[in-house]
Amino acid sequence: MDIELSNDDLSFEAEVREFLAGNAYKDGEDPNKWRMDWFEKAREKGGWDVPKWPAKFGGPGWTPNQHYIWQKETARSSTPWDMPFGLSMLGPVLMAHGSEEQQDRFLPDIRARKVNWCQGYSEPGAGSDLASLKTKAVLSEDGSHYVVNGTKIWTTMAHIADWIFCLTRTSDAGIKQEGITFLLFPMKQEGIEVKPIITLGGSHSVNTVFFTDIKVPVANRVGAEGKGWTYAKGLLEHERTGIAGISNSIVALEGLKDKASSVKRGNGSLMDVSSFKAKVAALEIDLMAVEYTELRSLATASAGTAPGPESSILKLKGTDIQQRIQKLTMEAGGQFSAAWGGTNAGPDFARAGMGGYMGSRVYTIYGGASEVQKDIVTKKVLGIKSSKK
Repeated sequence: MDIELSNDDLSFEAEVREFLAGNAYKDGEDPNKWRMDWFEKAREKGGWDVPKWPAKFGGPGWTPNQHYIWQKETARSSTPWDMPFGLSMLGPVLMAHGSEEQQDRFLPDIRARKVNWCQGYSEPGAGSDLASLKTKAVLSEDGSHYVVNGTKIWTTMAHIADWIFCLTRTSDAGIKQEGITFLLFPMKQEGIEVKPIITLGGSHSVNTVFFTDIKVPVANRVGAEGKGWTYAKGLLEHERTGIAGISNSIVALEGLKDKASSVKRGNGSLMDVSSFKAKVAALEIDLMAVEYTELRSLATASAGTAPGPESSILKLKGTDIQQRIQKLTMEAGGQFSAAWGGTNAGPDFARAGMGGYMGSRVYTIYGGASEVQKDIVTKKVLGIKSSKK
């Protein structure tokens, strides 16, 4: 694959760098005001606030190389936090399968970052085997609304979400992938209880959510009843591509090298130790290979094709690389990494390294466990079918 940047690409790269440098956060600014101003200025650039949206819906219509440049430059720069659930996950589903009324109703507020969304997929008995979900949505006798009862788990940011896009079971007939319906409804209403789950890394980002007799208008159903599994798969492909975090890993690897270079070993640094240096080199080679896969995925997307099984490759290898970076960061901190949660000792990064390592254990689970991704790659890429009947 040719990734040489043309003169137009180089000009775009310079423009992106100028924008990011000119709009970086400055000490003393109101973070919330800076965040909203940043997105407004990005919008004025011609859809830079929604870089992955198609031009039809206000996106920039970039080439694969432009997407590649944007991802690399924003990973290195001061950019505002952004929730992916509405922008990168629900948005594409609504564009592809939502009614015109739903697009007009939900997409503007998603783009304006006025509404926070969360994802109601996993359940206590349906994680990697998502099609086994049991949250029920029963259509009322007059056909005007559904009544939803059930439980979702590992629901990221449910405690601050305004709305949820939720997979529900509307029928038990046929195979388990059938009878699943995609619904949208507000989180701030009676009958919804959110309980926090504190992760191994010590943070509160995920939750258990309980639904009791929640009424959802039929107008809030995306697409046809019973076709939610089809829409969910498309959404997961977008999610997995984002979770891979290739550009962020490139920056994180550079940071790991700097940290290891600051740790003294004999007359040199940890980066001079052959065993450690070999681990970093192997990681860098794998990251380069995944980066090329991402470029192929971007080329496919630019041609108007939805992400396919390559998103599973990206998720599988990208999250593995993220974990390896965190593990080597902890290794670089040595015995001082054990001070996590206590007084910092040794290198400045040591204590945070342990927290990052513990938090990274979930990377190969959420968004579809690695075992699930391997199964998808086996079937969809290698063409190997299961021998089980």
